[in-house]
Amino acid sequence: MSTLTLKMPDSLLLRLQQESRLRRVSKTALIRTALEKELKEPQDSKEVSCYDLARDLAGSIKRLPKDIATNPKYMEGFGR
Repeated sequence: MSTLTLKMPDSLLLRLQQESRLRRVSKTALIRTALEKELKEPQDSKEVSCYDLARDLAGSIKRLPKDIATNPKYMEGFGR
């Protein structure tokens, strides 16, 4: 196994020490677990689209008028 040295802000080191005491694991084990978790997830999973946020709503409205996108009467009073 290789050794890695890294620099971190004092505030992060303090959080690491507190968490390692709380979980009763070494700082090394906690860092290794965090790295494995971070590197395991695909990078694009962090980007969330508008569709991803509202996908459960897609198709949930029934009986919309067929001309809702083109008929100006549906826009009357919009934004007031």
